[in-house]
Amino acid sequence: MEPATENEWDRLSSSSSDGEEQAASDGSSSQFNRQQHVAFLMMMYESLPHHYQYQEINRITLAHFAISGLCLLGALDRVRVDKDAVSDWVLSLKAHPREFYGFHGSPSSQLHPDDNGVLMHNGSNLASTYCALAILKAVGYNFANIDSKSILTSMRNLQQHDGSFMPIHFGAEKDLRFVYCAAAICFLLEDWSGMDRERAKAYILNCQSYDGGFGLTPGSESHGGGTYCAVASLRLMGFIEDNVLSKNMSSSIIDLPLLLSWCLQRQAADGGFQGRANKPSDTCYAFWIGSVLRMLGGYNLIDKEALRGFLLTCQSQYGGFGKCPGDLPDLYHSFYGYTAFSLLEEPGLNPLCAELGMTEFSALGI
Repeated sequence: MEPATENEWDRLSSSSSDGEEQAASDGSSSQFNRQQHVAFLMMMYESLPHHYQYQEINRITLAHFAISGLCLLGALDRVRVDKDAVSDWVLSLKAHPREFYGFHGSPSSQLHPDDNGVLMHNGSNLASTYCALAILKAVGYNFANIDSKSILTSMRNLQQHDGSFMPIHFGAEKDLRFVYCAAAICFLLEDWSGMDRERAKAYILNCQSYDGGFGLTPGSESHGGGTYCAVASLRLMGFIEDNVLSKNMSSSIIDLPLLLSWCLQRQAADGGFQGRANKPSDTCYAFWIGSVLRMLGGYNLIDKEALRGFLLTCQSQYGGFGKCPGDLPDLYHSFYGYTAFSLLEEPGLNPLCAELGMTEFSALGI
């Protein structure tokens, strides 16, 4: 995925900003344009537009959106994608064993100059490691060849006394995003020695707000992404059952009725989902909130037709999804648009494993 200064994306976006945004929106239809979405992701896979250069440090995350997106669309075959080349590239980003033996975000993050200007190996981080494993799952890499012990032993050192995780060894924030990354890494590697689940559970429970949602940190405002990280982590760690709303809710470790109410209130009048109260609808929250409802067993309580209608207004005629109606498509919102349509059981899309954010086939290693 090399950045380019001139490519098809530049030609598509060469008109004025007002005109291009209107075209992106008006090009949507009443149908999910699968072939256009495949073409969009293949363009991103083959040559990232120069607009993404400022995200160089997160190249493996962008690769995850492209590769896992193609997997969701059922288009990840050897004619389109060289799976061996993809796995070799991901494995080239493995970190040298310093503080955390995971994966780097990009080739440029593997080295940084010290005080004398000498290039030294930089640290890896939890988010990049999750993305690396997700890609390797998507292309069918044999996890028996991964040094999981080194990853998990070093990852345990990233867990804080309150049960939270930092993404790197020092000097970083700590919140539910990295608790989720740690839980997903342990689940994918089938080894929970990398974290203290009880301490992580305690931290998650402290993040549930008075209104039922979860903030990224204790005491912070409820947020769609934080709520997903909380529920998915508890689900992966085995603390809540699948479809828990059909079980005895009184025995749940979280306030389920309040959480369900908060999630359902996030579907706005336009059919889309908002990440927080009084915010506009956003494509990605159809995944973050929708997946929480799927895991809890309350997805059938939403207005699916209204949600589908909103998402189609965010679909570009060039393929991909924008954040809101009229926005140009980007990799982040495109990927989560595909996951949202998978939750809606769009024909031709592979089923989604909501708690891992990847196809069920990838999660099962099929």
